[in-house]
Amino acid sequence: MDSAAPKRVAREVEQNTPLRALARGGYAANGVVHILIGIIAVVVAAGGDGATDQSGALMAIASVPLGFVGLWAIAILLCALGVWQILEGILAPAATDDRRDVARMWGLRIGAWGQAAIFIGLGLIAGSVALGARIDTEQAVEYASRGLLSIPGGPIVLTLIGLGIGIAGIAFIVMGARRSFRSKITIPEHGFGRNLAGLGVVGFVAKGIALVIVGVLLVVASLSGDADAAGGLDGALKALLSLALGPWLVGVVGIGFVAYGVFCLFRARYAQLAEA
Repeated sequence: MDSAAPKRVAREVEQNTPLRALARGGYAANGVVHILIGIIAVVVAAGGDGATDQSGALMAIASVPLGFVGLWAIAILLCALGVWQILEGILAPAATDDRRDVARMWGLRIGAWGQAAIFIGLGLIAGSVALGARIDTEQAVEYASRGLLSIPGGPIVLTLIGLGIGIAGIAFIVMGARRSFRSKITIPEHGFGRNLAGLGVVGFVAKGIALVIVGVLLVVASLSGDADAAGGLDGALKALLSLALGPWLVGVVGIGFVAYGVFCLFRARYAQLAEA
């Protein structure tokens, strides 16, 4: 069998114009979800109530007239972006015999496929909510953590997951601080481009902070054996809320999520995608 066949097929699919359009739309859908999460976080910081995570944002969409239409659009667009990321992983530059090249290739692949899993997973959640499901991401994380803690080796797995999420959060912070996200998007050179880059800095750092806290919560849960200590994004922001100046911190992170969401909306237009 031709070893280059999978890449050739992936390249042909990736160059499909409708798929490129849907993938760009996926960035916009991701932006909408993050903007809603940010708004809910700001409301919670001000003393309101709400689930400050993806399920909370999707439930907010479901609550408006014809919200199910928007949810189906988000589901389709995010799944298309997930497929695009799978193809990006397959098409990662081939490695030479150099170990650094091999590590770089697999780093790119794992990163792309990890993003694919996130986008497709969120798309499936959006589709489930559109069908009438009521999903509580926070309870799902606690339930999954409790299941892992009850099996041999489970705490180690949970620790590794927490460390992985924490490392991803650090990567987001570094990408924001170093503005390395610019390699994935063609930012205009004029004044608007500087504003867009600023949104990226704030957004990436804010999301990174939230992911680091999620990772810490999972590691704490694994070390303490208490699944109730685990949490997703909503749990992370609630943990922030309990600190001194917590409402201000949650408000700042919420604004950061809005900034990241707006950045994603523009990324839909300026993302560097392969051309046919």
